Amino acid sequence: MHMSDALVSVAVGGSMTAVSTGAIGYSIRKLRITDTEDKKIPMMGVMGAFIFAGQMINFTIPVVGSSGHIGGGILLAALLGPYPALITLASVLLVQCLFFADGGLLALGCNIFNMGVIPCLLVYPLIYKPILKRKISSRRITTASILAVVAGLQLGAFAVVLETVLSGISEIPFREFILFMQPIHLAIGIVEGIITSAVLIFVYHLRQDMLELDFGVTSKDSISRNKVIIIFLLASLLIGGGLSLYASTKPDGLEWSIEKVTEQTELVSKGEIHAATEKVQEATSIMPDYSFSSEEMSDSPIGTSLSGIIGGLITLIMAVSIGIVIMMYKRVRRSRTMTEG
Repeated sequence: MHMSDALVSVAVGGSMTAVSTGAIGYSIRKLRITDTEDKKIPMMGVMGAFIFAGQMINFTIPVVGSSGHIGGGILLAALLGPYPALITLASVLLVQCLFFADGGLLALGCNIFNMGVIPCLLVYPLIYKPILKRKISSRRITTASILAVVAGLQLGAFAVVLETVLSGISEIPFREFILFMQPIHLAIGIVEGIITSAVLIFVYHLRQDMLELDFGVTSKDSISRNKVIIIFLLASLLIGGGLSLYASTKPDGLEWSIEKVTEQTELVSKGEIHAATEKVQEATSIMPDYSFSSEEMSDSPIGTSLSGIIGGLITLIMAVSIGIVIMMYKRVRRSRTMTEG
């Protein structure tokens, strides 16, 4: 559901960038200086790499000729908490945009809002957490995951439609667009909800206190936290470097909806600012569309595998670095406040 710049006007793109930046700033302020938060920093990096790799695997939606991939917002929020989750997912989307030209630079604020802010800061506290408020179990995790992911994708898909129509540069009619976007993302949401619940149940049985809602459980007989992190790191390498080769080649839900409405597979960006952002992405992307830039090697499966591994590592480094910087800044600020007081 990565929006391209061809869908977004400068006004809408700029406004959504401001909104998403504000949400990230709010999330940074809400992070607390505790041992628990410090322990989440390595997990932010590893889960960022895991989501990056997971988003490379499009699964086919039967009959309709479309595909989808995980967004990861609810999964991250359930493991890290909503605020580290948004920061991590924003890192994933930034890496995808700058290094792999996946999603437009002008549309980056829209993508962070649609795939990050909505699931992490709205759906997770309003739907997921209340279901598990009093009791946690595999069945409740499954129910909460599916309902939350479906709700998040429905709201995200609706936001894409609104942002596109308000931009007014693609001339896609609201009614036709929404009639394709909502049903296809309902199907994608159900599949992602099942995947999300499977991962969370896996963690629940391995190390319950690594879930954001752990009810104060101490996992005395469970495997160590570091081993869980290693499992996700190895899974990220396997998914990004190997399983990504078997991803569906069918258009994703957004591309499929646009094609159904406009009968075009690609929309062309117009305007000087759109051209400028496109040039920036051309300059920063090391493997555009997760493949080698040369025509001779563009279809090589090696390019896909390397993209998954390199992108995951960049995301891991970025998310961990951001987490460390935030915590260091907060500690310095608290130290100064205590000294002045």
